[in-house]
Amino acid sequence: MSQSTDTLDPGVTAPGLGPSAEEKPQHRWWVLGVIALAQLMVVLDATIVNIALPTAQKDLGFSDGNRQWIITAYALAFGSLLLLGGRLADLIGRKTVFLIGVAGFAGASALAGAAPNFEVLVTGRALQGVFGAMLAPAALALLNITFTSAKERAKAFGVYGAIAGAGGGIGLLLGGVLTQHLSWRWTLYVNLFIAVFAFVGGLMLLRTTKRTERPKLDIPGTVLASAGLFSLVFGFSNAESDGWSSPMTWGFLAASVVLIGLFTWWQTKTTHPLLPLRILADRDRGASFAVAAICSIGMFGVFLFLTYFLQGTLGFTPVKTGLGFLPMIGALMVTAQLATNSLIPRFGPRPVVPVGLIMAAGGLVWMTGLDQSSTYAAHVLPPLILMGLGIGLVMPPAMSLATSGISAQDAGAGSAAVNTMQQIGGAIGTALLNTIAASAATNYLAGKQPTRGVLMQAQLESYSTAYWWSAGFFAAGAVLALLMYRSGRPAPLEGSAPVVHM
Repeated sequence: MSQSTDTLDPGVTAPGLGPSAEEKPQHRWWVLGVIALAQLMVVLDATIVNIALPTAQKDLGFSDGNRQWIITAYALAFGSLLLLGGRLADLIGRKTVFLIGVAGFAGASALAGAAPNFEVLVTGRALQGVFGAMLAPAALALLNITFTSAKERAKAFGVYGAIAGAGGGIGLLLGGVLTQHLSWRWTLYVNLFIAVFAFVGGLMLLRTTKRTERPKLDIPGTVLASAGLFSLVFGFSNAESDGWSSPMTWGFLAASVVLIGLFTWWQTKTTHPLLPLRILADRDRGASFAVAAICSIGMFGVFLFLTYFLQGTLGFTPVKTGLGFLPMIGALMVTAQLATNSLIPRFGPRPVVPVGLIMAAGGLVWMTGLDQSSTYAAHVLPPLILMGLGIGLVMPPAMSLATSGISAQDAGAGSAAVNTMQQIGGAIGTALLNTIAASAATNYLAGKQPTRGVLMQAQLESYSTAYWWSAGFFAAGAVLALLMYRSGRPAPLEGSAPVVHM
């Protein structure tokens, strides 16, 4: 992901070198289509399985405590290996890593889709995350060297960003359609069709890049970062089955603190750091990294538990569940445009982002009152729209500011780092909230006859508890954003490289 000068095949020029019209890559808009397809495949899998999860759980017979690993395995592998994936693209070539990522992602999807049991399904999801971590940074790097003029780059990045933003909503809807009319397994098999077009198009259209300078791989940093992030999420996940006092819980959490601390120390000593710490030094950027992680924790709670409420309590079909989330996505897109184009340039992030976080927290508090007599239109839709409006004021500005002003040589690492915060935040959120919800249901059932009504109420208690905790995370994020962001409008820094989040 480094931005040092490439020696490219004819027709491909590194950004910033002032290519002539004749040097522009041929078929570059077809290249955008290939990259967009690959990006869509990665983004879809962050949400498409959510809708299918209740059906998959019933089919394979795994427990409520284990169900979060279907989501966590993907997010954890993807988030913890993104930095490594970016470095591999620099080391062995972007086209090569891109094609390996597409083929591997398809193979992992086929494995997960054909899973006969919980263990194989989790293994397939984890492998999807591994190959996704190779695919995503390579795709972004290829986009950077394909579109070199400012006008064309803006269009290309606009398409790329739109897919990244809308992919979650498409995943929820598509997951519902496939689960209801075919099988939950088709939420994974669908990647095979996308991958065929992306792989063949990439093989035919993408050019091989040759670098005059190859960065060295920070092997100790890679091991420390990956082990630390894995220990962090694994520790939270073990709390549900083993309890907070178990060495399997606090032992892994303590190990994560030590490993991440050692990683930070090592990045200050090594000549070729995996994550140059200067990326985190800017105050607004640091605030945005923290906000992105916190917001991801809360968002994953909503998608997971509201899906179970809509299907289990209100009796929604998978398709109807996917449609039920669309108003939230629509509200998010409206305020996202408002925030990035008007509010942030005029007022800066300090007043805007905290307001969005408080709105999202308010929507979650509203959801804690959902019960068996609730209806979608009267009781689910209003807080869902409020949440969407709030998140739209938070995530797009945070992502933009997290990558603003990063120097050209750090552009790849910065883009991978902010996505790591998102993915790890989502993985922690899923593991932690699932643990808390399961504990709440167990506590409610203590001393009661497990009748159908009591079991239903126990589930509602678990959802309500998860919503309260998610609201708490959003509220804490609002305080953090208010304290960390600078006052006034953000000033663009000269010499910064255009960076697009994945």
